[in-house]
Amino acid sequence: MSKVRTAFFCQNCGYESVKWLGQCPSCSQWNTFVEEVIQKEDTKVINWKVDKEYERPNRTVALADIASSEERRLITEDPELNRVLGGGIVEGSIVLVAGEPGIGKSTLFLQNGLAMKRETVLYISGEESEQQIKMRAERLNLRNENFYLLTETSTQLIFQEIKKLRPRLVIVDSVQTLQSPFIDSSAGSVSQIRETAAEFQRFAKDTNTPVFLIGHITKDGTIAGPKILEHMVDTVLQFEGDRHYAYRILRTLKNRFGSTSELGIYEMTDRGMRGVTNPSEILITQKEEQLAGIAIAATMEGVRPLLIEVQALVTQSVYGTPQRTVTGFDLRRLQLLLAVLEKRGGFHFGVKDVFLNIAGGFKVEDPSIDLAVLSALLSSYEDVPVRPHTCFAGEVGLSGEIRAVNRIEHRIAEAEKLGFEKIIVSKYNQKRLNKQKLNIEVITMGRVDELYRYLF
Repeated sequence: MSKVRTAFFCQNCGYESVKWLGQCPSCSQWNTFVEEVIQKEDTKVINWKVDKEYERPNRTVALADIASSEERRLITEDPELNRVLGGGIVEGSIVLVAGEPGIGKSTLFLQNGLAMKRETVLYISGEESEQQIKMRAERLNLRNENFYLLTETSTQLIFQEIKKLRPRLVIVDSVQTLQSPFIDSSAGSVSQIRETAAEFQRFAKDTNTPVFLIGHITKDGTIAGPKILEHMVDTVLQFEGDRHYAYRILRTLKNRFGSTSELGIYEMTDRGMRGVTNPSEILITQKEEQLAGIAIAATMEGVRPLLIEVQALVTQSVYGTPQRTVTGFDLRRLQLLLAVLEKRGGFHFGVKDVFLNIAGGFKVEDPSIDLAVLSALLSSYEDVPVRPHTCFAGEVGLSGEIRAVNRIEHRIAEAEKLGFEKIIVSKYNQKRLNKQKLNIEVITMGRVDELYRYLF
């Protein structure tokens, strides 16, 4: 019989210590250590193995003797989820999905589970009752005879049900509600999250069954629980968006089976999440007349080209200190661009209030949007609309030069597909372009003053 063993865990980062500490040596936070029981006196090993085919030989194997093969994937009915995962759900993989409360995580994966009608899917809920999930499924208007529901938090009982059902896909909502019989601390604690995630990781690898773990995030935007949770899983997905807008982004933070630069875009509707196959058409406002202060930027979100609308408003400052207000863009980047216009172009933005907005609620970090931001600012400053059917792709340097951006061919192809007639890019992108194949006029420029003379 083993003794009861306790340890102190930092509730912020998961650092483990044998004694209580005032300040965490890992994350430097104060008063975050809590004592937790990490081993009970009597424990039994959970056995989820059904057949001998699941058992793997524990022996050393030479790398040259291992036969290479492509990973088998489950293709879902959601093309956006397939794109983010690298082409489908890899068998035996464990995926962690995190996002703010109310953003639509449970709706998205309940919808995907119900849509997989050829596979046996088990949805484990520790937060909602069976009636709540039934009401949500009726609202989604989806039926699946092979979809099973389990409202349980004990991993021992969960694996007993899994052993009977033998599902092809397991969805856990959420990992912070689970409790392992090996750990005596409360659900949601660092040691419970680590142990329950480790049990599902062993289950996924031994039985070749993919598992989705839905997780919470803390108030500073990080995934709740120890940092080791993100290292244990194969894929980490971040579900983000502004709840005041209808659009959501499923972003890949880690993927052992695909690219981390992919993202999926969804629209929240009364029938659940709808994948947006062509987001550029939605992010560009359909206007009946040309308005000053609006420019279209050809940007990249991961490897996906997007055309988004940049809106700027420049007004005379009433107060002593001019205002700088941005939505969806970096405020310090805006101040840098205003300084470039002030120094290199002679525009007196120091006495103007400047307001900048990225339409659609998107947050853009791609530096290639600089040229569109400058065009929108100058358009509002001069109160002259930008020429119609024109978009921009270029980074602006401190000396006023227009720098080249990557994947210029994808940006131009997206603009051409949406019917734009002209795109303004850096002259340093000329080497990569083949203008003979394009049905859009590509205008190359090297400095900001050239842009001003061309537009106004």
